[in-house]
Amino acid sequence: MERESSTPASSWLGIDEAAPFAGKKATKDAAATDAFVRRWPKVVNATLVAFIMTMPPLLILLGGGRPGAPAVWIKSTVASLAARGEPKKDVLLGGLLLPGFDEQSCVSRYQSVYYRKNMTRPPSPHLLRRLRQQEALQRRCGPGTAAYWRAAERLGSRRNGTAGDDFVATVDGCGYLVLISYRGLGNRILAITSAFLYAMLTGRVLLLDPGKTMADLFCEPFQATSWMLPGDFPLEHFRDLGEDAPESYGNVAVNRSGSVAGLRFVYAHLDHAATPANRLLYCDDHRQFLHRVQWVILRTDSYIAPGIFLNPAYKEELDMMFPNKDAVFYLLSRYLLHPTNDVWGMVTRFYHSYLKNADERLGVQIRVFDGDEPFQHILDQILACTSQEHLLPGVVVSGHGGGVAPPPIARSKAVLTTGLNSWYHDSIRDMYWRSPSATGEVVSVHQPSHELHQHFFRSTHDMKALAEMYLLSLTDKIVTSGWSTFGYVGAGLGGLTPYIMIKPENHTVPNPPCVRAMSMEPCDHGPPYFECTKKEIDKIIDTGNLVPHVRSCEDVPWGRKLADPIS
Repeated sequence: MERESSTPASSWLGIDEAAPFAGKKATKDAAATDAFVRRWPKVVNATLVAFIMTMPPLLILLGGGRPGAPAVWIKSTVASLAARGEPKKDVLLGGLLLPGFDEQSCVSRYQSVYYRKNMTRPPSPHLLRRLRQQEALQRRCGPGTAAYWRAAERLGSRRNGTAGDDFVATVDGCGYLVLISYRGLGNRILAITSAFLYAMLTGRVLLLDPGKTMADLFCEPFQATSWMLPGDFPLEHFRDLGEDAPESYGNVAVNRSGSVAGLRFVYAHLDHAATPANRLLYCDDHRQFLHRVQWVILRTDSYIAPGIFLNPAYKEELDMMFPNKDAVFYLLSRYLLHPTNDVWGMVTRFYHSYLKNADERLGVQIRVFDGDEPFQHILDQILACTSQEHLLPGVVVSGHGGGVAPPPIARSKAVLTTGLNSWYHDSIRDMYWRSPSATGEVVSVHQPSHELHQHFFRSTHDMKALAEMYLLSLTDKIVTSGWSTFGYVGAGLGGLTPYIMIKPENHTVPNPPCVRAMSMEPCDHGPPYFECTKKEIDKIIDTGNLVPHVRSCEDVPWGRKLADPIS
């Protein structure tokens, strides 16, 4: 697939790349970041960035990177906006994003705002400050810097006694969190966003194990640096680490009494089935022994944010960063996760072809855990849920007068289904093809792909999956399958509170077939089950009742999710 032109946006927008908030000076110190936050509304109105980014996205797609194309669509769109009175959109999402990136190399970064509703949860000023600080840290200590080279050399030296004798602050002030690429794409996306939160709280650079597909999926979120772990990372076989590793957090905390002498790194194992000893990491305040280790290697297949919110050590900081507890994934994913041009092209082409012109868009995400073959009870559950929640109209039974005459201008509803099997899509589509809807609405049903089987770490498969997650996030309402990380991501990206279909037992439709989620936050399937203030790992308690904003999940009773407290 042909990529967009790599011409920097600043070269034809006339943007000063050395503007106070667009370069290294933006995060040189706390005063600069505070000034950025205070000046934000004025800066947006004063720069050409926000004005230019109000151009309709389709014109960018049609420009094709041809010389002179930007000037053409800028001029035509100015006239178009004036004629239609079309409102401007804040492409920088209230300061969540920074200007100055090469727009054409990652079209989705500034363009996705035109496909979404306005931000349902604005970022707090403190979150913006922390993001600017993290960006500065990533640039100062990331791959390609002298600090990273020295840290990597220490990690690969195998000299005992060095890692445990120096504080991170004395080693260039650079600590690192390496996230292992693990399990399916939905799991990886949840892991990335929550690992980034942990990196911010602990002052570490986040580096992603790229695996085989990550570079094909997401643009770099930071300017002038990379969050991808370099290919010459000196720690061999780090992907093979397990809970029994001498460097595992559980082993260090329990068997070594927190001594990191002779360890080059600590391995944090937070798989959904991790042992209680390894889940003690949720309670670590980063002052016990982790601050003495420059490298932490993390493996998780979960959204670990709810567990982090249970740690009293981070309460004050998290409260300032996220006044709305149901917006953690929503804000961090909008900041971090920008699809590559190839993926974004798949999203926009499908959207314009099948979804854009509908009066209402409904997403239905289907994940079956009992096998790849279609099941009638799953279809029955989907139809029962959409009927119960008045998301889809019923149909007129044949032989009852030929149906309801549609109004002169019939309301249209586009249904986006996603799943490995096309049978559910075909069945719903045929239902509205054979019979008219009881309300006169025109219902169309669309599914981008049907891969039949889930594949891991295959580029084309992952690109399709990511495109479908983003398409789900562009709908107005969404139905998701319980237990499914794919569904968590689709709803969370769009700021949508989903209707969750409860996982069936014994091939029987549950009663009720679905429930409205308490928040748009994903569920953590492997949270801690002990109180951090006591750390009694052998005593299981209900951590869904410890703090008002961490509660039990609707679909996974032992899971935990973030939600705004009930007033």
